[in-house]
Amino acid sequence: CYLCGGGAIGALRHKGFIPWDDDLDFFMPRKDYEKLIELWPKEADARYVMSNSDEHYLDRNLFVTIRDKETTCVKPYQVDLDVPHGLAIDILPLDYYPKSESARKKQVRWALIYSLFRAQTIPEKHGGLMKWGSLFLLGLVPTRSLRYKIWSKAQREMTKYTREESDGITELCAGPGYMKNKYPIESFESALFVPFEHTEMPIPVGYDAYLKTAFGDYMTPPPADKQVAHHDALFVDLENGYEKYKGEYYGK
Repeated sequence: CYLCGGGAIGALRHKGFIPWDDDLDFFMPRKDYEKLIELWPKEADARYVMSNSDEHYLDRNLFVTIRDKETTCVKPYQVDLDVPHGLAIDILPLDYYPKSESARKKQVRWALIYSLFRAQTIPEKHGGLMKWGSLFLLGLVPTRSLRYKIWSKAQREMTKYTREESDGITELCAGPGYMKNKYPIESFESALFVPFEHTEMPIPVGYDAYLKTAFGDYMTPPPADKQVAHHDALFVDLENGYEKYKGEYYGK
């Protein structure tokens, strides 16, 4: 796995967390990501729980999260859900994209369908057309079981391409702003361990190509007025497990 997003930028630019950032995200190749899901129930430390939506369980994420049961971090989009509300790291899968431009467009469409029916929420920051289109589609499919069938089909379709069929790597589970990105396969063939706070963390060997594509001039900090956290939390307690706050801060 590799640090991605702000975690990778923080490692390179600050040798740790970005001062105004508040989480860590990791990439895993799809094959390893699926293996992690398979092995987690057998191998994981009991303190940590994997949260992963399925037909009977909804957490409104597009990817797996690993949560610390002895902490609390309640996010606004999950406040009505009885899910593990511990401090989390996000694990995002990496997928191949097809060489054919028409097949690539189909892949992105499937990724949009996957995102809508897995998260089952209305996107608020991607324009009115997407907002009202999402409302309409979710209204057409009101049951969780049918929504699950749709996003499962979409996941199979968007992830079906092999390395031999591909020109590169993409991220399909990070939302509309990233699923069109194209990265060299070589960027993710191995990891480099770099200083991070008081330890070392892995980043992609081709971090420069990845980060420039995704974020532009990533080594230059943004203006002071943009140096704010992009993840909000309704309530955080790093000393007590989330179950203490059920009915008070979530699951009302």
